[in-house]
Amino acid sequence: MPHPRKTVVIGFLGTNLDSQWGPNRWQKWRPTLSLCQQDDLKVDRFHLLIDGNFETLAEHVKEDITLVSPETEVIVHKLSIRDAWDFQDVYEALHDFCQDYDFDQTREDYLAHMTTGTHVAQICLFLLTEAHYLPGKLIQTSPPFGRLAKKQPGVGKAEIIDLDLSRYDRLATRFTQEQAQAQDFLRSGIATRNEQFNRLIAELEVVALRSKAPLHLTGPTGAGKSQLARRVYELRQQRSDLQGEFVEINCATLRGDTAMSTLFGHRKGAFTGAQADRPGVLRQAHNGMLFLDEIGELGSDEQAMLLRALEEGTFLPVGSDTPVKSKFQLITGTNRDLRSDVSSGSFREDLLARINLWTFDIPGLAERREDIAPNINYELKRYSESEGRVASFNTEAEQKFLRFAEAADSPWRGNFRDLNAAITRMATLAERGRIREQDVDLEILRLQRSWQRNQSESETTTDLSSVFSDEALNEIDPFDRVQLAHVISVSRKSKSLSDAGRSLFAASRKKKKNPNDADRLKKYLAKFELTFAAL
Repeated sequence: MPHPRKTVVIGFLGTNLDSQWGPNRWQKWRPTLSLCQQDDLKVDRFHLLIDGNFETLAEHVKEDITLVSPETEVIVHKLSIRDAWDFQDVYEALHDFCQDYDFDQTREDYLAHMTTGTHVAQICLFLLTEAHYLPGKLIQTSPPFGRLAKKQPGVGKAEIIDLDLSRYDRLATRFTQEQAQAQDFLRSGIATRNEQFNRLIAELEVVALRSKAPLHLTGPTGAGKSQLARRVYELRQQRSDLQGEFVEINCATLRGDTAMSTLFGHRKGAFTGAQADRPGVLRQAHNGMLFLDEIGELGSDEQAMLLRALEEGTFLPVGSDTPVKSKFQLITGTNRDLRSDVSSGSFREDLLARINLWTFDIPGLAERREDIAPNINYELKRYSESEGRVASFNTEAEQKFLRFAEAADSPWRGNFRDLNAAITRMATLAERGRIREQDVDLEILRLQRSWQRNQSESETTTDLSSVFSDEALNEIDPFDRVQLAHVISVSRKSKSLSDAGRSLFAASRKKKKNPNDADRLKKYLAKFELTFAAL
């Protein structure tokens, strides 16, 4: 037969409420005694915590508990608290008590009595229980009211408070609503439909509000890393977590001697032209948030200094021997494969390990085509707010632009920057704020020309050289190289063989009754002894 579980209470002596003497004390409500008089609660052991010189009162309460609940063992503990209203004193004393206590959760249930002690003591009990240093639940006693006060004047009632807030329907609903509002805020109020992006935002919302560790945002240029970083800052600021500024710097713009100065500041006279002290962006972000975009572009010296700043919270401005302190949350962004950079020796492995605890891969617009429509509405709203001029599509124009924008062969190389530019141009040129089909036709032509220009020869060479040896590449005609490079590029960005086939054969497949894009692509790659899996 298993042993029945014991109920153990840990609580402070109430130096005022528990302090009742004489025969009439049984008519008074005393919370510690009341807890041991509950019909539906058997207290097997009561750890009575006291501070100061209250041993006499503690023994008096212990004797009365023995009278009303002889099965309850009372153990008095005198804690070394100098000031019962000093948070640090009380918390340290309770923390030490919990650390020294041999909790046995397999055989005992623990309750922390919240009613007695100073407000500071009650808060500390709550915090230690919520953090599971005291592995139990809270219990609160209250004096009797109404008929109960006449029938049992000294008993009152006790209520267990479960810190699993999901058990409280109204609270759970409220927190769910707040969480949904936070996620909508991170999405800039855009009703996104992409499941991958929505899952990412849900996780980012939780991490951003619970962790102060660095966040690492990856994804193609123009995917919205900078905007998302700022929204994380604004969300944290709303919750009163950050008092400092949001400071953003693109590391690709840092070159030569100015890189160190921009990041870490300098002292007057540190170098030619240093006519005054400069704080640097790390110092500027103190108690706030620092967003280092394109962090893969940082030089090795700057990487080393940044690592020290993250690990020690200090750094040396250029020309100074005195360390400067700065406390900030770091968000980094990149469109590069930093692990590959680590392998090549251009990025520090220890710095990457420090910044990628929480990595979020932001999908580009081409991977979120179902989100193009709500983002068009968002861009039109932004245009109206910034320009003070309302613009909108007529029905035919909107349908035409959406067909083009959502088509598999629209690469959206600049991602949301391309979309923002397109909407801004059409809205600006629209007569009387109405975007017509001819406006859409002109914009489609602009985008197509832009995308063709941006597909540089260097990208073609890189794609093929990463697949073929120099000897094999020399055997491929220049005409075929251009087409093959595009096929490889699309294949690498696609989730499956079929997805790549649909993108590559978007026009011709419409003319076929039973298109088999995957098979067409498979046969094309086989001509060059390639497979989709290998790419």
